[in-house]
Amino acid sequence: MGPRLSRRGVVAGAAAAALAGCSAPSVPSASVAPVSYPHQDGVTTAPGDHAVFAAFDVGDEPAPAVARLVERVAAVAASGTAEVTVGVGASFFDGRVAPAAERPRLLTAMTAFPNDVLDGAWCHGDVLLQVGGSSVDVLDQVVRRLGEGLRARWRLAGFRAENTRTRAGLASARNLFGFREGSGNPDPRDTELMDDLVWAGRGSGEPAWALGGTYQVVRLIRFAVQLWNRDAPARQEEIIGRRRDDGAPLAGGAEDDTFDFQSDPDGAMTPLDSHIRRADPRTADSKAHRILRRGFSYRRDDADQGLVFVCFQRDPEAGFAATQRRLAGEALDRYVLPFGGGYWFVPPSVAVLNDLLAG
Repeated sequence: MGPRLSRRGVVAGAAAAALAGCSAPSVPSASVAPVSYPHQDGVTTAPGDHAVFAAFDVGDEPAPAVARLVERVAAVAASGTAEVTVGVGASFFDGRVAPAAERPRLLTAMTAFPNDVLDGAWCHGDVLLQVGGSSVDVLDQVVRRLGEGLRARWRLAGFRAENTRTRAGLASARNLFGFREGSGNPDPRDTELMDDLVWAGRGSGEPAWALGGTYQVVRLIRFAVQLWNRDAPARQEEIIGRRRDDGAPLAGGAEDDTFDFQSDPDGAMTPLDSHIRRADPRTADSKAHRILRRGFSYRRDDADQGLVFVCFQRDPEAGFAATQRRLAGEALDRYVLPFGGGYWFVPPSVAVLNDLLAG
């Protein structure tokens, strides 16, 4: 079994930084001494070429099931065979597994947004495993092993076509619509920015055990690829708001350049209903709503392919939900169908899960 930590002591001391699968960057502050919190891998680390997303329920015997999961995740981390990130959903804290008093402050079940057609069989879960690496066969074996003793809810494998980096060194890939994923992402190498946007830290109001964790949103989105391909590339670029070949914004400049829409109030260059403009209108207010995206394409067959949209943030309401509400009515709506996913909290380390069990 993995190390048993006191519930209120999991975020203190150098021992926490050495937990399996965690890194511990310093959290700078202008008013208080920096505090080092552990973080799980799979959030700010560079994405691999493949990932499997698998949601489970803990079952009727939570304590042994969680203990086995913690032990197995530590073993995978020690072996270096895959990068495992574990999140827990709101149902983990319904008293059946962990007490409601320990629930992260902003953790809820995902609700439907406009244009969603959610299928309950593809939503939620007590636990979410994000398992990344370079070999699909290895990832399948790891997920199978980690999931033993848990009740499977749903599972979807993803890949990152042309998995590379932008000119500024940010992770990038090409989605099944032919456009680059990751354009405009905040820089995960900027630890101060990640403290502001991603990690739950001092002053967040989160339970002590959750400090250093983050909220993960997963959205399973089916793409109407054949319908999309009927449109000319110029029309596709208007819908997205970026050029297809290099990710450069229609507003001008290169992919990673800073820009705004002040000189284009009527949408002559970047249409008002374009994805980029709705998602982030580049106003002073929208800066607080930025999220760290880490998506993967998926393809089950020609009729079922699309995007495993993944994002991390310190506040899912101010981050993902605020952005999603702005997207309602965007031109891209007719080509996409969100059908599943959920909200999870990624704790600072997997080991803390042992201490959250009720009873």
